[in-house]
Amino acid sequence: MTTEDVSPRFLDLDLWETIDGLKALHEGQMEAVAAVKPALPAIAAAVDAAVPRLRRGGRLVYVGAGTSGRIAVQDGAELLPTFNWPSEQVVFAIAGGERALLRAVENAEDSGADGAAAMELNKVGADDVVLGVAASGNTPFTVAALKAARESGALTVGIANNAGSQVLAASEHPILIETGAEAVAGSTRMKAGTAQKVVLNLFSTMAMVRMGRVYRGLMVDMRPTNEKLRRRAVQMVATLTGCAEEVAAGVVAKSGGDVKLAVLFARGLESDAAKVLLAKHDGNLRHALAEIAAR
Repeated sequence: MTTEDVSPRFLDLDLWETIDGLKALHEGQMEAVAAVKPALPAIAAAVDAAVPRLRRGGRLVYVGAGTSGRIAVQDGAELLPTFNWPSEQVVFAIAGGERALLRAVENAEDSGADGAAAMELNKVGADDVVLGVAASGNTPFTVAALKAARESGALTVGIANNAGSQVLAASEHPILIETGAEAVAGSTRMKAGTAQKVVLNLFSTMAMVRMGRVYRGLMVDMRPTNEKLRRRAVQMVATLTGCAEEVAAGVVAKSGGDVKLAVLFARGLESDAAKVLLAKHDGNLRHALAEIAAR
């Protein structure tokens, strides 16, 4: 596994000046981001395969252990406030359970039986999309979870940093990001972890875009759960409709913070008509506005 290799460049890292060490570590982070580029076609294929299942009510199931598991949880947790993704459509299967998010749980990642059991416990099925993340690509918990999920008919996406690994072999959509040796040998929280986060960012964000949860570069499905986001909602409506901010604030309040409905209110639709129009277009604001324009 190249992620476990010792890099000759960093053998005397502890003797370097701090700024020189930081410069080299920063270069490694940039290399990690660059390593994602060859995987873009594989990520695109996974997104296009996932979206129809998610539209049918399927869930995003994040699977991982240790650093990879924590990175996976961070991605999934952000979908709720950013895109108003339903909480019931996100599942986290992390080796060692929730306590492993804060502290390492010894031997948790070594149990393939636990990985398979997590899929059974969560009743993973044909409409679900399972994202298995592992730097080594051979974590027993994650490999077993992917195998069990695939047997249940779920779409499986494996993200790993080593070629020829089991996570990739077990997945219908393998995504390889070859980040190579770390500055601190085996410390995959560095380059490997950065690349994993980039892949998950790209996958989940593009999936939300494909599902109409982004319009004109704006997160029109976000949940305005604090003052900053409430201001953002008003600004989005004003930007998208050209109305004054006072008008935008009024329709946002009327919509209960639903930016899409607020935009349609600002365009003259009443509540029931706006809701019917959005439902007709599966929540896609662009398509709903196009129908209004065509009228």
